[in-house]
Amino acid sequence: MEKLFIIAGAISAFIGVAGGAFGAHALKSRLAPDLLAVFEVGVRYQMYHAFALIATAWIIGRWPGGAANAAGWLFIAGTLLFSGSLYLLSLTGVRWLGAITPLGGLAWLAAWACLAWAVAKG
Repeated sequence: MEKLFIIAGAISAFIGVAGGAFGAHALKSRLAPDLLAVFEVGVRYQMYHAFALIATAWIIGRWPGGAANAAGWLFIAGTLLFSGSLYLLSLTGVRWLGAITPLGGLAWLAAWACLAWAVAKG
């Protein structure tokens, strides 16, 4: 799991950097300011959680167990749901996609709780 989560975190950070550049340069003149702000929130939180995923890999190496593994998968799910829904919403303007975003936030909250539990019990 350690290697998988480091790779996934690095890929997520790569996508976050590319998405940030894409938003700043290609989308700035194409999206309404409110939709560009939505896109930027997706990028920002993706980057935070890319680093969290890499930290999770380190934690698995130090305090292995199911809770730490669950945290890694929840960070991935949270990124797909939270940032993914914001990217789609901003690019398509389909507002109902915003209803998916809180599910990603819940996945991230669960991931942070799992991470804390993994270290506390280890």
